[in-house]
Amino acid sequence: MTVPTAEQQQAVQRRTVAILSAGQVLGGIAFGATVSLGALLAADISGDDALSGLATASVTLGAALCAIPLARLATKLGRRRALTLGNLFALVGIGIVILAAALRVFPLLLVGIVLIGAGNAGNLQSRFAATDLASPRHRGRDLSVVVWATAVGGVAGPLLLGPGEVVGQAIGMPPQTGSYLFSLIAQTAAFVLYVVALRPDPLLLAQRIMAAGADQNAVEERRDHPVAARYAMFAIAASHVTMASVMAMTPIHLAHMAHGAHGGHATPADISSLVGVTIAMHVAGMYALSPVFGILADRWGRLQVVLLGQGLLAASLLFAMFVNDQAWGVMVALILLGLGWSAATVSGAALLTEATAPGLRTRRQGRSDSLMSFSAAGGAVLAGLILSNFQFGGLAVAASVLVIAIVVTSPLGRMRAA
Repeated sequence: MTVPTAEQQQAVQRRTVAILSAGQVLGGIAFGATVSLGALLAADISGDDALSGLATASVTLGAALCAIPLARLATKLGRRRALTLGNLFALVGIGIVILAAALRVFPLLLVGIVLIGAGNAGNLQSRFAATDLASPRHRGRDLSVVVWATAVGGVAGPLLLGPGEVVGQAIGMPPQTGSYLFSLIAQTAAFVLYVVALRPDPLLLAQRIMAAGADQNAVEERRDHPVAARYAMFAIAASHVTMASVMAMTPIHLAHMAHGAHGGHATPADISSLVGVTIAMHVAGMYALSPVFGILADRWGRLQVVLLGQGLLAASLLFAMFVNDQAWGVMVALILLGLGWSAATVSGAALLTEATAPGLRTRRQGRSDSLMSFSAAGGAVLAGLILSNFQFGGLAVAASVLVIAIVVTSPLGRMRAA
């Protein structure tokens, strides 16, 4: 096969980013619904708030287990195969969650959420797929556009809780699972989109261009900076743990607040409304400004924007420590938490890609996603225990240790000249 010209490569890259963005919109609906409902379903079915963190832990565990296998599959067969397999995992997982809620079987619920997390591993890979054909000076921008697209589905997922319950009741679905009907439809559409439209495969095309020596940035791109790459992986993982641990416990904290505000008699509708709006604002913070952070990473530098993210995370944790008894304070904390996560992970992913030689990229990207998810799974379990014993403010204090660690070790993120 002939190697495309520079103009043809740019056209394929623009089309690839558009397709990946559309897929992220659809995949984000299932992510948003699981984030909002997972902890509530786990607490309801198990009867123990301390076990609610296992829902988020299961999502991240599924993503961790599948990140490296999906990355290896992408290396051999391309991004399209890996992304569609992730969608299939999520579809099966959604069906199992609905069945588990109907049967009220807690272990089965966790199995379904693990599979949804496996599907999320594919969604995470989409941001790296956006960099396969990207030029170095636009890498952060292209990556962040795909991350931003998740905001539409991620915000819609929590906001569909109310309408989902109405539709679910009308067709006889178990309580608190109605919005998963929308997730099924969205995941099916994403699967069809990738199968039909993601051609040519961006990773396979990038490999062919590199093998032919036609990459204009070949000399710069072949350098490897392992220390900076490892720092990027740490910064991504630690920022994600900070975000996931606090976010996972927010629905439980808000449920307790709602009961307190209603004299201990808050209705499920009261709780769903408060949780849905707060998580929707958090997810908006995670994704809405990611193109801004991507552009800043291209202009200011990757490491500088990683540190900007830590400043936002620190501000979030201060609100969570000192204004956690007010709904507005929790909402501000969650918005800042999302913004800090966005800045750190967008710039961290760009730094990881830039610091890694082409032959090692897919492997390190998979390891990064796996490390990020495994760490967040452990963090979510610990978050439930910390919340039960030290409340929401204590959880924020514990999470601040990771922010400090990222800042202190930031000199490792500088790439040395070859």
